[in-house]
Amino acid sequence: MLLNLDAGERDDEPEELWRLFDVLSIACGGHAGDAASMTRVVACCTEGGPRIGAHPSYPDRAGFGRRTMAIAPEALAASIAEQCAALAAIASLHGREVEYVKPHGALYHDAAREPVARAVLDGVIAALGTNVTVIGPPRGPLRDGALARGLRYAREGFADRRMRDDGSLVPRSEPDALIVDPARAAAQAVALAHAVETICVHADTPNALAIARAVREAVHG
Repeated sequence: MLLNLDAGERDDEPEELWRLFDVLSIACGGHAGDAASMTRVVACCTEGGPRIGAHPSYPDRAGFGRRTMAIAPEALAASIAEQCAALAAIASLHGREVEYVKPHGALYHDAAREPVARAVLDGVIAALGTNVTVIGPPRGPLRDGALARGLRYAREGFADRRMRDDGSLVPRSEPDALIVDPARAAAQAVALAHAVETICVHADTPNALAIARAVREAVHG
């Protein structure tokens, strides 16, 4: 079971948090992140540290990538490719490669629609080729399209977010959408472990470090 963290979105994220995870999904300019922040996180991934994942989004820094954008599929694919390529260039300077890609925010949810999923995959392949693993929802066009194109796919669950029966996340606008109690987050991670290949924690969730420790202990012992 891989543990993945959405990382590089805030300046105050501690390296101690990053090192608790197997994969860091690094913000690469669409909703957050710049060359300096990407370099800081990638540096943590050297010498046997976490594996590097790209975390592209709609090009929407003002809305932190949490709003659906009306954007042509070709333009979206080009933006995804640009974001992934920017992280890949920094990873290469550190002797590493981008091994995972996980859409962020609204893009993650909108990839349940085939045109969006196709644009995401077009951008990923243009920048990184097919030797990557896409992280995403347990079912739907993103998974189907990735597998059809020869990419690996990891079904994802969330430890720090309430989830609906269909695997979608309860919107942040609803009460109790976030799970901030470490024991509760760990219990949800264990309950999901049979159905997914990777479990996510968000670095910007309140109490993220304590949650990460509890989830890691519960899943990996």
